[in-house]
Amino acid sequence: MRIRTVDAFTDRPYAGNPAGVVIWDEGPFPEDHRLQRLANEINLAETAYAHPLTDDPEADWALRWFTPATEVDLCGHATLATAHVLHTDGAASGTVRFRTRSGILTATTAADGEITLDFPTAPLTGIPVPEGVEAAIGAEVVRAYDTGPLGDLLLELADEKTVRGLTPDQSALTRLPHRCVLVTARAEEGAAPGRGTKGYDYVSRNFAPAVGIPEDPVTGSAHTALAPLWSERLGSDTLTGLQASARTGLVRTTLRGERTELTGTAVTVLDAQLRAEF
Repeated sequence: MRIRTVDAFTDRPYAGNPAGVVIWDEGPFPEDHRLQRLANEINLAETAYAHPLTDDPEADWALRWFTPATEVDLCGHATLATAHVLHTDGAASGTVRFRTRSGILTATTAADGEITLDFPTAPLTGIPVPEGVEAAIGAEVVRAYDTGPLGDLLLELADEKTVRGLTPDQSALTRLPHRCVLVTARAEEGAAPGRGTKGYDYVSRNFAPAVGIPEDPVTGSAHTALAPLWSERLGSDTLTGLQASARTGLVRTTLRGERTELTGTAVTVLDAQLRAEF
């Protein structure tokens, strides 16, 4: 069985967010416990599994995502990585439709390899800062938001420096009733288009120890919540977010009402063959 490791939301290897990608030539998927065991062995933030659909009028491929610990409902970087593999293999071109636990998602690959995902926009609801959150992340929170079906807690902090400098209490974060804790701030002056040359409008980080990921390097799905927040705040439907993890990555977001487009590139860094039964 062939396994690829793809760095997503980056144009160079060893940056962005690595995802495992496993393509089955035929379906259906094997048993869930086998998929989970292999994802644990690959041990990346997410491993994507895909197989072609021959009799589905709405979708071309079935797609699922597993962390080392559990299956998840939505994953942007592993979807982008899968589209990249299908495109480079010649198994798909143009727009690919995926059937997933979050409905039909599409990925459109341009001639230059840039990939645009079409995902549901996360509905944001302002909420009081939950008890214990500031102690867990080690910083004061300006505003807090519930992200609806996304299942994440979104926290706006004072500035970019604060976001970059966080060293949260992972054990405390695990006890919070959220899939992920997202932190974000407006880019510092001189960082974003119109204010300098660094090329991003807002920064974020994503902590998800509850699903086995202490810090996710670049999270596509998180930007379905970040896009409506910062598009409203900054007055533009198209922005660029920098996820300020150690690996870093850029996600261009275009808000289209109930849908959000996430655009980035990807690089294959490993092409391996599984030698043992799983």
